[in-house]
Amino acid sequence: MGRTASHGRRISTWPPAPAPLRLSPMIAAPIPHDDAARVCALHALGVLDTPPEERFDRVTRLARRMFHVPIALVSLVDADRQWFKSSQGVQDRQLPRDTSFCGHAILQDDVMEVPDLARDERFHDNPLVVDGPRVRFYAGAPLVDPQGMRLGTLCILDHKPREMSDDDRAVLRDLADMVREELVAQHAATTDHLTQLNNRRGLELLGRHVLAACSRNGHPARLLFLDLDGFKQINDRFGHAEGDIALQQFADALRRVFRATDVSSRLGGDEFVVLMGDADDAAARAALDRLSDVIDECNRARPPGLALRYSAGLARWAPGGAPAVAALLHDADRAMYQEKQQRPSRSTRTH
Repeated sequence: MGRTASHGRRISTWPPAPAPLRLSPMIAAPIPHDDAARVCALHALGVLDTPPEERFDRVTRLARRMFHVPIALVSLVDADRQWFKSSQGVQDRQLPRDTSFCGHAILQDDVMEVPDLARDERFHDNPLVVDGPRVRFYAGAPLVDPQGMRLGTLCILDHKPREMSDDDRAVLRDLADMVREELVAQHAATTDHLTQLNNRRGLELLGRHVLAACSRNGHPARLLFLDLDGFKQINDRFGHAEGDIALQQFADALRRVFRATDVSSRLGGDEFVVLMGDADDAAARAALDRLSDVIDECNRARPPGLALRYSAGLARWAPGGAPAVAALLHDADRAMYQEKQQRPSRSTRTH
């Protein structure tokens, strides 16, 4: 503070007191354009709302010890929440997405560091800054899946401002890679290796989320059961390598036709399934028409003996129905075999 001279004139001191911050209200993280596909990829892991696991806790303990911070988290950013697969230093298992630091961090390719949250326009009045646990520092390295989706972060927090060195950021990236490898292992357990679509376990895990969301929102759903016809003949005549190519091309066609939020899966062999949330009969028929166009295009580049042909069955789910994927599979499988018996399989315009 300044002092007063004998004649009453105010004498300033140096350095002056810092000017008070004039910051606008907290800024919520923008929602990325591919967020629906990102959330779908996160749900497909089947890791949300599962108990703590030592393979993740080991990394957060190591992060807290290496950086001398009170809080380290494996944070996964869901549609409207961030959920902690591993947490050291906090009791909560989830927090709202719109107040999360990690919602901002998944928008970046590299480590997001905020040296002083109280002096950052995005976070200065965030509840985690002004109330408990009153954090002041945040750094988060994004967790990126094999398809490039940023699912969440490995993050560290402190109660006092601080800055990271280049070496610190490199270490945090390395630890995030350890978490990513564990998530990739989880992904492998729910993914068909050949086609990179969901396998049966992935369909069941993700299908429950899709049907639960449809139930909450009052939306219908449709499940398509697709069976490649003549696939055994391709394997017998041309070899299993050509059979694998046929399966991969059919999977690529599904990716081109269906939405990122639809659950495309290979059950095994020549059987494929697509679960379409928020879809009625008209949407399912339109998707089958698009698929026929794509398969026509694919077949023009394949010898006649290798043409892709398939039969399709449809099962319907209405709001209020049980979120049981197995029952839909049974109904769609039966409808597919009825179609197979009643008319030629779909290849070019046979329907």
